[in-house]
Amino acid sequence: MTSAPSALINLAAEQKSAAVTDWAARIGWVVGLLLFIALLYWLMREGWKWRGTLQGDLPELPVAPAEPGQARLEMEGRYHGSTTAGQWLDRIVAHGLGTRSRASLTLTEQGVAVARPGARDFFIPAAALRGARLDKGIAGKVLAEGGLLVITWQHGDRTIDSGFRSDRAAEHAAWAEALTALHNQHSTDMEGAR
Repeated sequence: MTSAPSALINLAAEQKSAAVTDWAARIGWVVGLLLFIALLYWLMREGWKWRGTLQGDLPELPVAPAEPGQARLEMEGRYHGSTTAGQWLDRIVAHGLGTRSRASLTLTEQGVAVARPGARDFFIPAAALRGARLDKGIAGKVLAEGGLLVITWQHGDRTIDSGFRSDRAAEHAAWAEALTALHNQHSTDMEGAR
């Protein structure tokens, strides 16, 4: 019986203390990792600015008219970004169109007013509308099918898709229908004017 406790004492006496941490090496690795992360962030920021420079030919965004008229529809939600029409990954960043934000949309006879707190507001004139659809993704944001309202509009020489998500997704279908009707109405008016 006495041999078991003496064996434990001998085992405990043979164990050595843990090695002391090499703090200089550890701090060097942490500083190196932080510098690498800072470099990646800087490169992403420069890429964003470069993309904006490449899109410098995009004209200034239209502003809402002083008297926009009676509101047909209103929506609260999020603006997820704009892309070149038909190319859901080709994000447009010029004039603040690449900034995701909260958004309030108001549809009138004259077009769609997009109010964005903390970002630049813009207006999509009814004559510039090219259609609207329900989709599932735009520029890095993928949702369930029909979870995104995409408004297609003409700005300068570019046709743009702008993606919005309502706080109440059931509103998307009514918006797509109303925007398509407004586009068709203006197309008919333009053809009649010729």
